Amino acid sequence: MYIILVYDIASANGGEKRVGKMLKHCRKYLNWIQNSVFEGEISDVKLKEMLYIARKIMNEESDSIILFKSRDERWLDKKVIGVERMMTDNFL
Repeated sequence: MYIILVYDIASANGGEKRVGKMLKHCRKYLNWIQNSVFEGEISDVKLKEMLYIARKIMNEESDSIILFKSRDERWLDKKVIGVERMMTDNFL
């Protein structure tokens, strides 16, 4: 499946450390495209694994993760206006 993942970490109560941990964690599974935004192909098993660990990093009382799922990238109409931070088009 193809997903877009967005996270928001509150700055209070050690949020800065959680932001760094979440960034590093999500980059293991997906392509980092903008500050707290990731996209890419991922299997159901890998998605469950990623979310299991992400829940340990985040504080569910103040932080959030939003997932947008699609069967395939070709079903998304993606348009970038301005500078694209991490281009994913040139992966082989």
